[in-house]
Amino acid sequence: MSDASRVTVLLVEDHPLVRAGLRRVLDDLPEVGTIHEADSVHGALATLAAESIDLVLLDLNLPDADGFVVLRQVRTMDPPVRALILSMHAEPVWVRRAVQEGAAGYLVKDLAVQELRDAVRVVIGGGAFFSASAQQALAAATRGDLGDPLAQLTPREREVLIDVARGLPTKAIAADRHISPRTVESHRSSLMHKLGLHSVAELTRFALEQGLLGPGDGAP
Repeated sequence: MSDASRVTVLLVEDHPLVRAGLRRVLDDLPEVGTIHEADSVHGALATLAAESIDLVLLDLNLPDADGFVVLRQVRTMDPPVRALILSMHAEPVWVRRAVQEGAAGYLVKDLAVQELRDAVRVVIGGGAFFSASAQQALAAATRGDLGDPLAQLTPREREVLIDVARGLPTKAIAADRHISPRTVESHRSSLMHKLGLHSVAELTRFALEQGLLGPGDGAP
């Protein structure tokens, strides 16, 4: 395959070991030429502005903002840039939003290497590729069968939700839960996406409606 026919890929993933593993898979694909890397939304947007990218392989959990910012950007670019999501989240609300934002595919991070190869080839060829769990999530979202919203949350996310709804600042939550402030922010972002909420006020109202707060807790 000639260099001119190979695609240029932007790999957006903030964990160095994961990024290195993904790059090795991409390097083995004859369809892939140049591979750029970014570990943040800011870095991804800068690369998109400076380079001619054909495909973005995109994580949604990034340290400075969520990956949907990148997804919205590539949707408006000319020539078009294809986006393939690779995420730890298989909940219907995540997959549905990715499709709404223009993703050409969605993979969950427990996938096999061959599935990643197949997905990249399908998407750069103009098709769509959704892993089995992503297809199931999308079907549930289409039916409106999103289930119990609390069932989507991990135990740690429930703890952070309650702390946020009580009005505790990020540093206080981090100290109380023995996690980093960055991890608190990541949990808060994940909560908003899973629950379809957009602010701390909405998280607080949700916690109150679900009976997660005691008397006197939460916003007045």
